[in-house]
Amino acid sequence: MTADARHGPGVAGRLHAFNRYEIKYLVPAADVPALRDELAVRLDTDAHCPPGGYGVWSLYYDTPSLRFYWEKIEGIKFRRKLRIRHYGEAHDVTDESPVYVEIKQRVNRVTQKRRLCLPYRAARALCDRREAAEAGRRERAFADEVLELLVRLDLRPTAITGYRREALVGRDQDTGLRVTFDRRVRGRDRDFHLGTATAENRFIIPPRLAVMEIKANERVPYWLTDLAARRDLTVVRVSKYCQSVEAYGKAPRSAFHIPEEPAHDAGPAHLTPAPHGREEKTRVA
Repeated sequence: MTADARHGPGVAGRLHAFNRYEIKYLVPAADVPALRDELAVRLDTDAHCPPGGYGVWSLYYDTPSLRFYWEKIEGIKFRRKLRIRHYGEAHDVTDESPVYVEIKQRVNRVTQKRRLCLPYRAARALCDRREAAEAGRRERAFADEVLELLVRLDLRPTAITGYRREALVGRDQDTGLRVTFDRRVRGRDRDFHLGTATAENRFIIPPRLAVMEIKANERVPYWLTDLAARRDLTVVRVSKYCQSVEAYGKAPRSAFHIPEEPAHDAGPAHLTPAPHGREEKTRVA
């Protein structure tokens, strides 16, 4: 179980807020083990990250004219997006599964994220049916902000993304540093229930590539920028949400689009590599 999936069902959980800098790179998936081993000299594996990583599934909301998408593409200095996020396997999602309702916004170079843990049924009631969430005073203020945003901008489900994440965290003087590797990045433009067993997901980033992301509270340490330079890593403006929107033809391919390749998930049950080299049968992994 990941650090983000420890809340049980019930009414709203604790409100979380983060301010940080984020830098993304595209790396060959085959290079991830060597990069991870090199980073492990200074970073620890996230204690809540199992061997092989964990699933991250997100349902994004946008306006009919894709306002949040275009704000990202146009590089608006203040922009935001609303999503419901689940940590774990999509086929395990039930009405009682803990999920996060999140507002993620960018202010100049700083990423701010605020999120509220809710049972999935309550998150859907808030975001899809626009019903007020049961919460304490502090959490209620955030839930009301989400509700106001949904109503004022007429937000609606637009795209789902999912991927397998491995995470490392800083120690000692690098406390607050986090490096993640996201592989098998998929998306879809329909079947917006996160737990839909028959949903077909398309690779929106070629599976031979992984997204490496550095997240720091204040600054990225020199040793990490040196590693990126030595390995000739190039910063990219990749957005999984934008990739999904463009992959399904909801918007033209932007200058930042990573061309996808003709590969799809095989369906609700297929073989995927398991940790330690075994093969196991899973639903949309």
